[in-house]
Amino acid sequence: MTACAIEPSAGHEDGAAPTGCTLSADGAYAARLASAGGSWFPERWTLDGPEPYAVPLPRNQPEEPGTEVQPMGDGRVLIHRLVAGRHAFSLLYPTGPGTGELPLGAVECPAGTTRLRLLPPAPGGEKAYALAVGPRSTTVWLVAGGGFGPERLAELPGRCSGGVWLDRTERLLALDRETGGRTKAVVVDLERGGEVSPLLQIAACSDDRLLLADHDSGLLIVRSDAPSPGQERLGWGVLGSTLPVRFPECLRLRGCTVTPFAIQPGQVLTPESCAVALRVDGPAGSWIGVWRPAERRVHHLPAPEGWLAGTGLWTPDGVLRLPYVTPVVPCGVAQMSPPAASAVPPEAGAASPHGPDPGKEPGRGPVREPGKEPVRPPVRRPVPRPVREPDGLTAGTVVGTAPAPGHPPEPAPPEPAHSVHPSGPEHPASPARPAQPPAPSTPRPVPLQQAPLGGLVTK
Repeated sequence: MTACAIEPSAGHEDGAAPTGCTLSADGAYAARLASAGGSWFPERWTLDGPEPYAVPLPRNQPEEPGTEVQPMGDGRVLIHRLVAGRHAFSLLYPTGPGTGELPLGAVECPAGTTRLRLLPPAPGGEKAYALAVGPRSTTVWLVAGGGFGPERLAELPGRCSGGVWLDRTERLLALDRETGGRTKAVVVDLERGGEVSPLLQIAACSDDRLLLADHDSGLLIVRSDAPSPGQERLGWGVLGSTLPVRFPECLRLRGCTVTPFAIQPGQVLTPESCAVALRVDGPAGSWIGVWRPAERRVHHLPAPEGWLAGTGLWTPDGVLRLPYVTPVVPCGVAQMSPPAASAVPPEAGAASPHGPDPGKEPGRGPVREPGKEPVRPPVRRPVPRPVREPDGLTAGTVVGTAPAPGHPPEPAPPEPAHSVHPSGPEHPASPARPAQPPAPSTPRPVPLQQAPLGGLVTK
C-alpha cells in the first residue's frame, strides 16, 4: 500500500473551520460539513427541485474538521475519514429519523509521509476517485463504485496535484505533475493502466497548470508563469484547437487573487462565448467576476450574503447559481444573470478596473488534445513576427491538432490569430489541422511538442 497522510480540504488547514461545499457534476446535489454547537456533521443539499433544501447526516460522534465529503449522483454522500492511520470511506444516506452508513473499505496509509484527498466529482456520478501523493510518486484510487472496496488504478512518477476530468466517460484525467522542479499538466488514461502523456507545456521553464475544462466547448482555463516569469497568470485555450493560448490582461487585477470556479456549459460551437465565473479576493473582501474570452473585460458583481465562497455552477442559458448560508436561510441558492456577451469588444483600457497593465510579456504554449495521432507529414512553417493590439491581450503559440472527438471544427475567432508549428530535430512540427476530423474508435493522449521561443503572437 502507498504510505500517505490526509491532506486538508480547502479551508481545513490547521484544523480551521471548513468552508464551501462540493457540487455533484450535474449540479443536482451538494455536500458540506455543517456546524451545530461547535460540532461538525455532514449535510446534503438537494438543488434540482423547486426549492433547495438540506438534510443533515450526523453519525454517533462529531466529525473532524479535516473530514472530506462529496455528493454522489444518487444523492448519497461519500465521506472520507482518517481513522487510526487508515483512510476510511463510507456512503451516508438518510433513513427516516437517522443516518445510514455503508462502509466501502479503507486505504492503509501510515501517517506523515504523503497526502490523500478526494478528486473532483466524476462526470457519471456513480464513482469517486482519490489521489495519494507520495515523496516520489502519486497513486490514483477508485474509492467508490468499484466491486471490492478501494482499488488502485494507476501509479505515476512525480508528485501530482489538481485534477480535471477531460471527458464524460471518466477515462481521461488531467493532473498537474511536478518533476524536476517544474509543474506541467499531463493526461492520465485510466483505461490504459495509467498511461501518461503531456497536455500543456507553454514554455520549457514554466509551471503550467490546468484549472478548469468544459466538456461541451473544449474551453480550458490554465494558470502559468510563462508570460511573466515569477508571476502566475490566468490564460485560456481550446482543446484540440490550432489557436494560441491567450493570457488576457483583464484577468490581472492588482492586489487581488482571481480564482476561476465554473464554466458555462452547452456552448458547443463557440468556446469564446462561454461565461467563466471567478472568485475575486481583495482588500475589500470577496466578490464575483464574470468573464468571457471574446469580451476582453471582467464584469464585477457583489457576492450574495453568506456565499460559500468559490462554489457555484452555470446553467446552459447563462444563469449563475451560488449556494449560500445565513442565520435566516440555512440552505439557499442565489441566481445571477450577468450581462450578456457583447457583440463588439470594449475599447482599449476597459479590460480591468485598475486600467491596463504596462507589463506585457507574451507567453508561449501548446495545448495538446488527448486522443489524436498525427495524420499528415510534418511541415515547416515560418515564425511570424510579434504583433500587438491595443487591448493588451497576450498569447502563446499552439501546436495544431485535430478537434476533440465528436466536436465539429470551431468557428473563426473574433479577431485574427496565427498558429505556429514548431520544427527541428528534437521537436518535429505538428501536422496542419485536417478539414475532416478523424474519428478513432479509442481516443488516447498523444505526445506534446514544445512551441519555439520566437513564435509569439498577440491579439
